Amino acid sequence: MSRALIIDAGVGNLGNLARAVRHCGTDCEITDEPSEIAAGRCLLLPGVGAFRPPRETLRGAMEDALNEALAAGAWLLGICVGYQLLFDAGEEHGRSDGLGLLPGVVQRLPEAIGEASVALPHIGWNRLRYRQDHALFADIPDGSFFYFVHSYAPIEIDSGAALATAEHGTGFVAVAGRGRVLGTQFHPEKSGRHGLRLLANYLEMAS
Repeated sequence: MSRALIIDAGVGNLGNLARAVRHCGTDCEITDEPSEIAAGRCLLLPGVGAFRPPRETLRGAMEDALNEALAAGAWLLGICVGYQLLFDAGEEHGRSDGLGLLPGVVQRLPEAIGEASVALPHIGWNRLRYRQDHALFADIPDGSFFYFVHSYAPIEIDSGAALATAEHGTGFVAVAGRGRVLGTQFHPEKSGRHGLRLLANYLEMAS
C-alpha cells in the first residue's frame, strides 16, 4: 500500500487517526508541508471544531499542493470538518467558501422539528443508510453504526455525489464522493470495527 499522508490543517484528531491508519497496516505521516502534500497519493484531511479556521489554514500553498496532488492522481478522504471543507461552501459563523471539490453547502442541522427539540451538537452513534454501492462500504452492512460529533452537515447535495445518509432531526449526507475525492461526516477512527473497515477500504483503493 502507498504511504498515507494526514494533512495537518491545525485542527484534528491527528494522533488517533494515525494510530487507526497504522492499525490497518499502512504507514502514515502527519504533515503541513506543501511539497509533501503535492507528492502524496493517499491523503486524509481530518478536522474538529468550526469550519473557518482550517479553511483559512489551507488557503494558499497547502490548497495549491492539494489540487496539484489530485490532478496527478491522488486520493483524498475528508473526515468530519475535513469532510465539510470538501464542499463548495459552509455556513458556520457566516458563509465561507470551501475547497470546491464536492458540490453542495454545509448547513446547520435543525434545532427543532415541529414542537420537538433536536439536541445539538449531534454526538454519538448513528445508523448509516447507503444511497449507492461503493467500494468504501465493502464488508460493512447497510445500517451499521458510526460515531458522529457535529452541528453542521451537507443536507442537500447533488444526488450523484451522495453515497450514504444519516438522520438527526433531518436527513443529511453522511458520506459523499466524486471520483477519487471522498469524505465522511463521522469519525471512522472512533467507530470501532466498521470504522476501521471503512478506513482499510479507502487505503486499499488509494494504494
